[in-house]
Amino acid sequence: MIDSIKFDEKGLVTAVVQDANTKEVLTVAYMNKESLEKTLESGETWFFSRSRQELWHKGATSGHTQKVVSIKADCDNDALVVEVIPAGPACHNGTTSCFTEIIQQNAKVGSVEIISKLVKVIEKREQEMPEGAYTTYLFDKGIDKICKKVGEEATEVVIGAKNRDAEEVKWEAADLIYHLLVLLQEQKVSVYDVLHVLEKRHEEK
Repeated sequence: MIDSIKFDEKGLVTAVVQDANTKEVLTVAYMNKESLEKTLESGETWFFSRSRQELWHKGATSGHTQKVVSIKADCDNDALVVEVIPAGPACHNGTTSCFTEIIQQNAKVGSVEIISKLVKVIEKREQEMPEGAYTTYLFDKGIDKICKKVGEEATEVVIGAKNRDAEEVKWEAADLIYHLLVLLQEQKVSVYDVLHVLEKRHEEK
């Protein structure tokens, strides 16, 4: 694999690091042949610092390592996408991603990114149980209440669909997804494990 990579005149290749679960772009760094070899051997990301002119192991000092899930080359073999499971923020500023500055945003669109955001919020609610939060109320009432709400929202989706009411289906489906995420958190089942099941089923077909 390494022999097929086209490093530039400085011996470097661009590496786009992406969260394997959320697909969020975490950072863009550079690898030389040695750092790519160390990444492949260790299963964690190693890069080459252009400013320090040395190899660096991501998370060696901060503990925010990145477990490599996959490495893909583009069609020209001169850029890489490295999918990882991060053990903390990717950015030295403490943010999940280095890409936080919005230059232009013409519109807001629906995105699967909201799933990962909701998962984090729901997990935090269960840990902290802030007074007055609806999610706190659900966890406080327990599994019977949570299951009841999942059933109710599923029924509402069905009713909306039978009525051919797209607006109702949209809102009720959102409620169903939220309550299902609460149920998964209560059961300690990762939504990403659920998505993996769907991926496996898709691959089998």
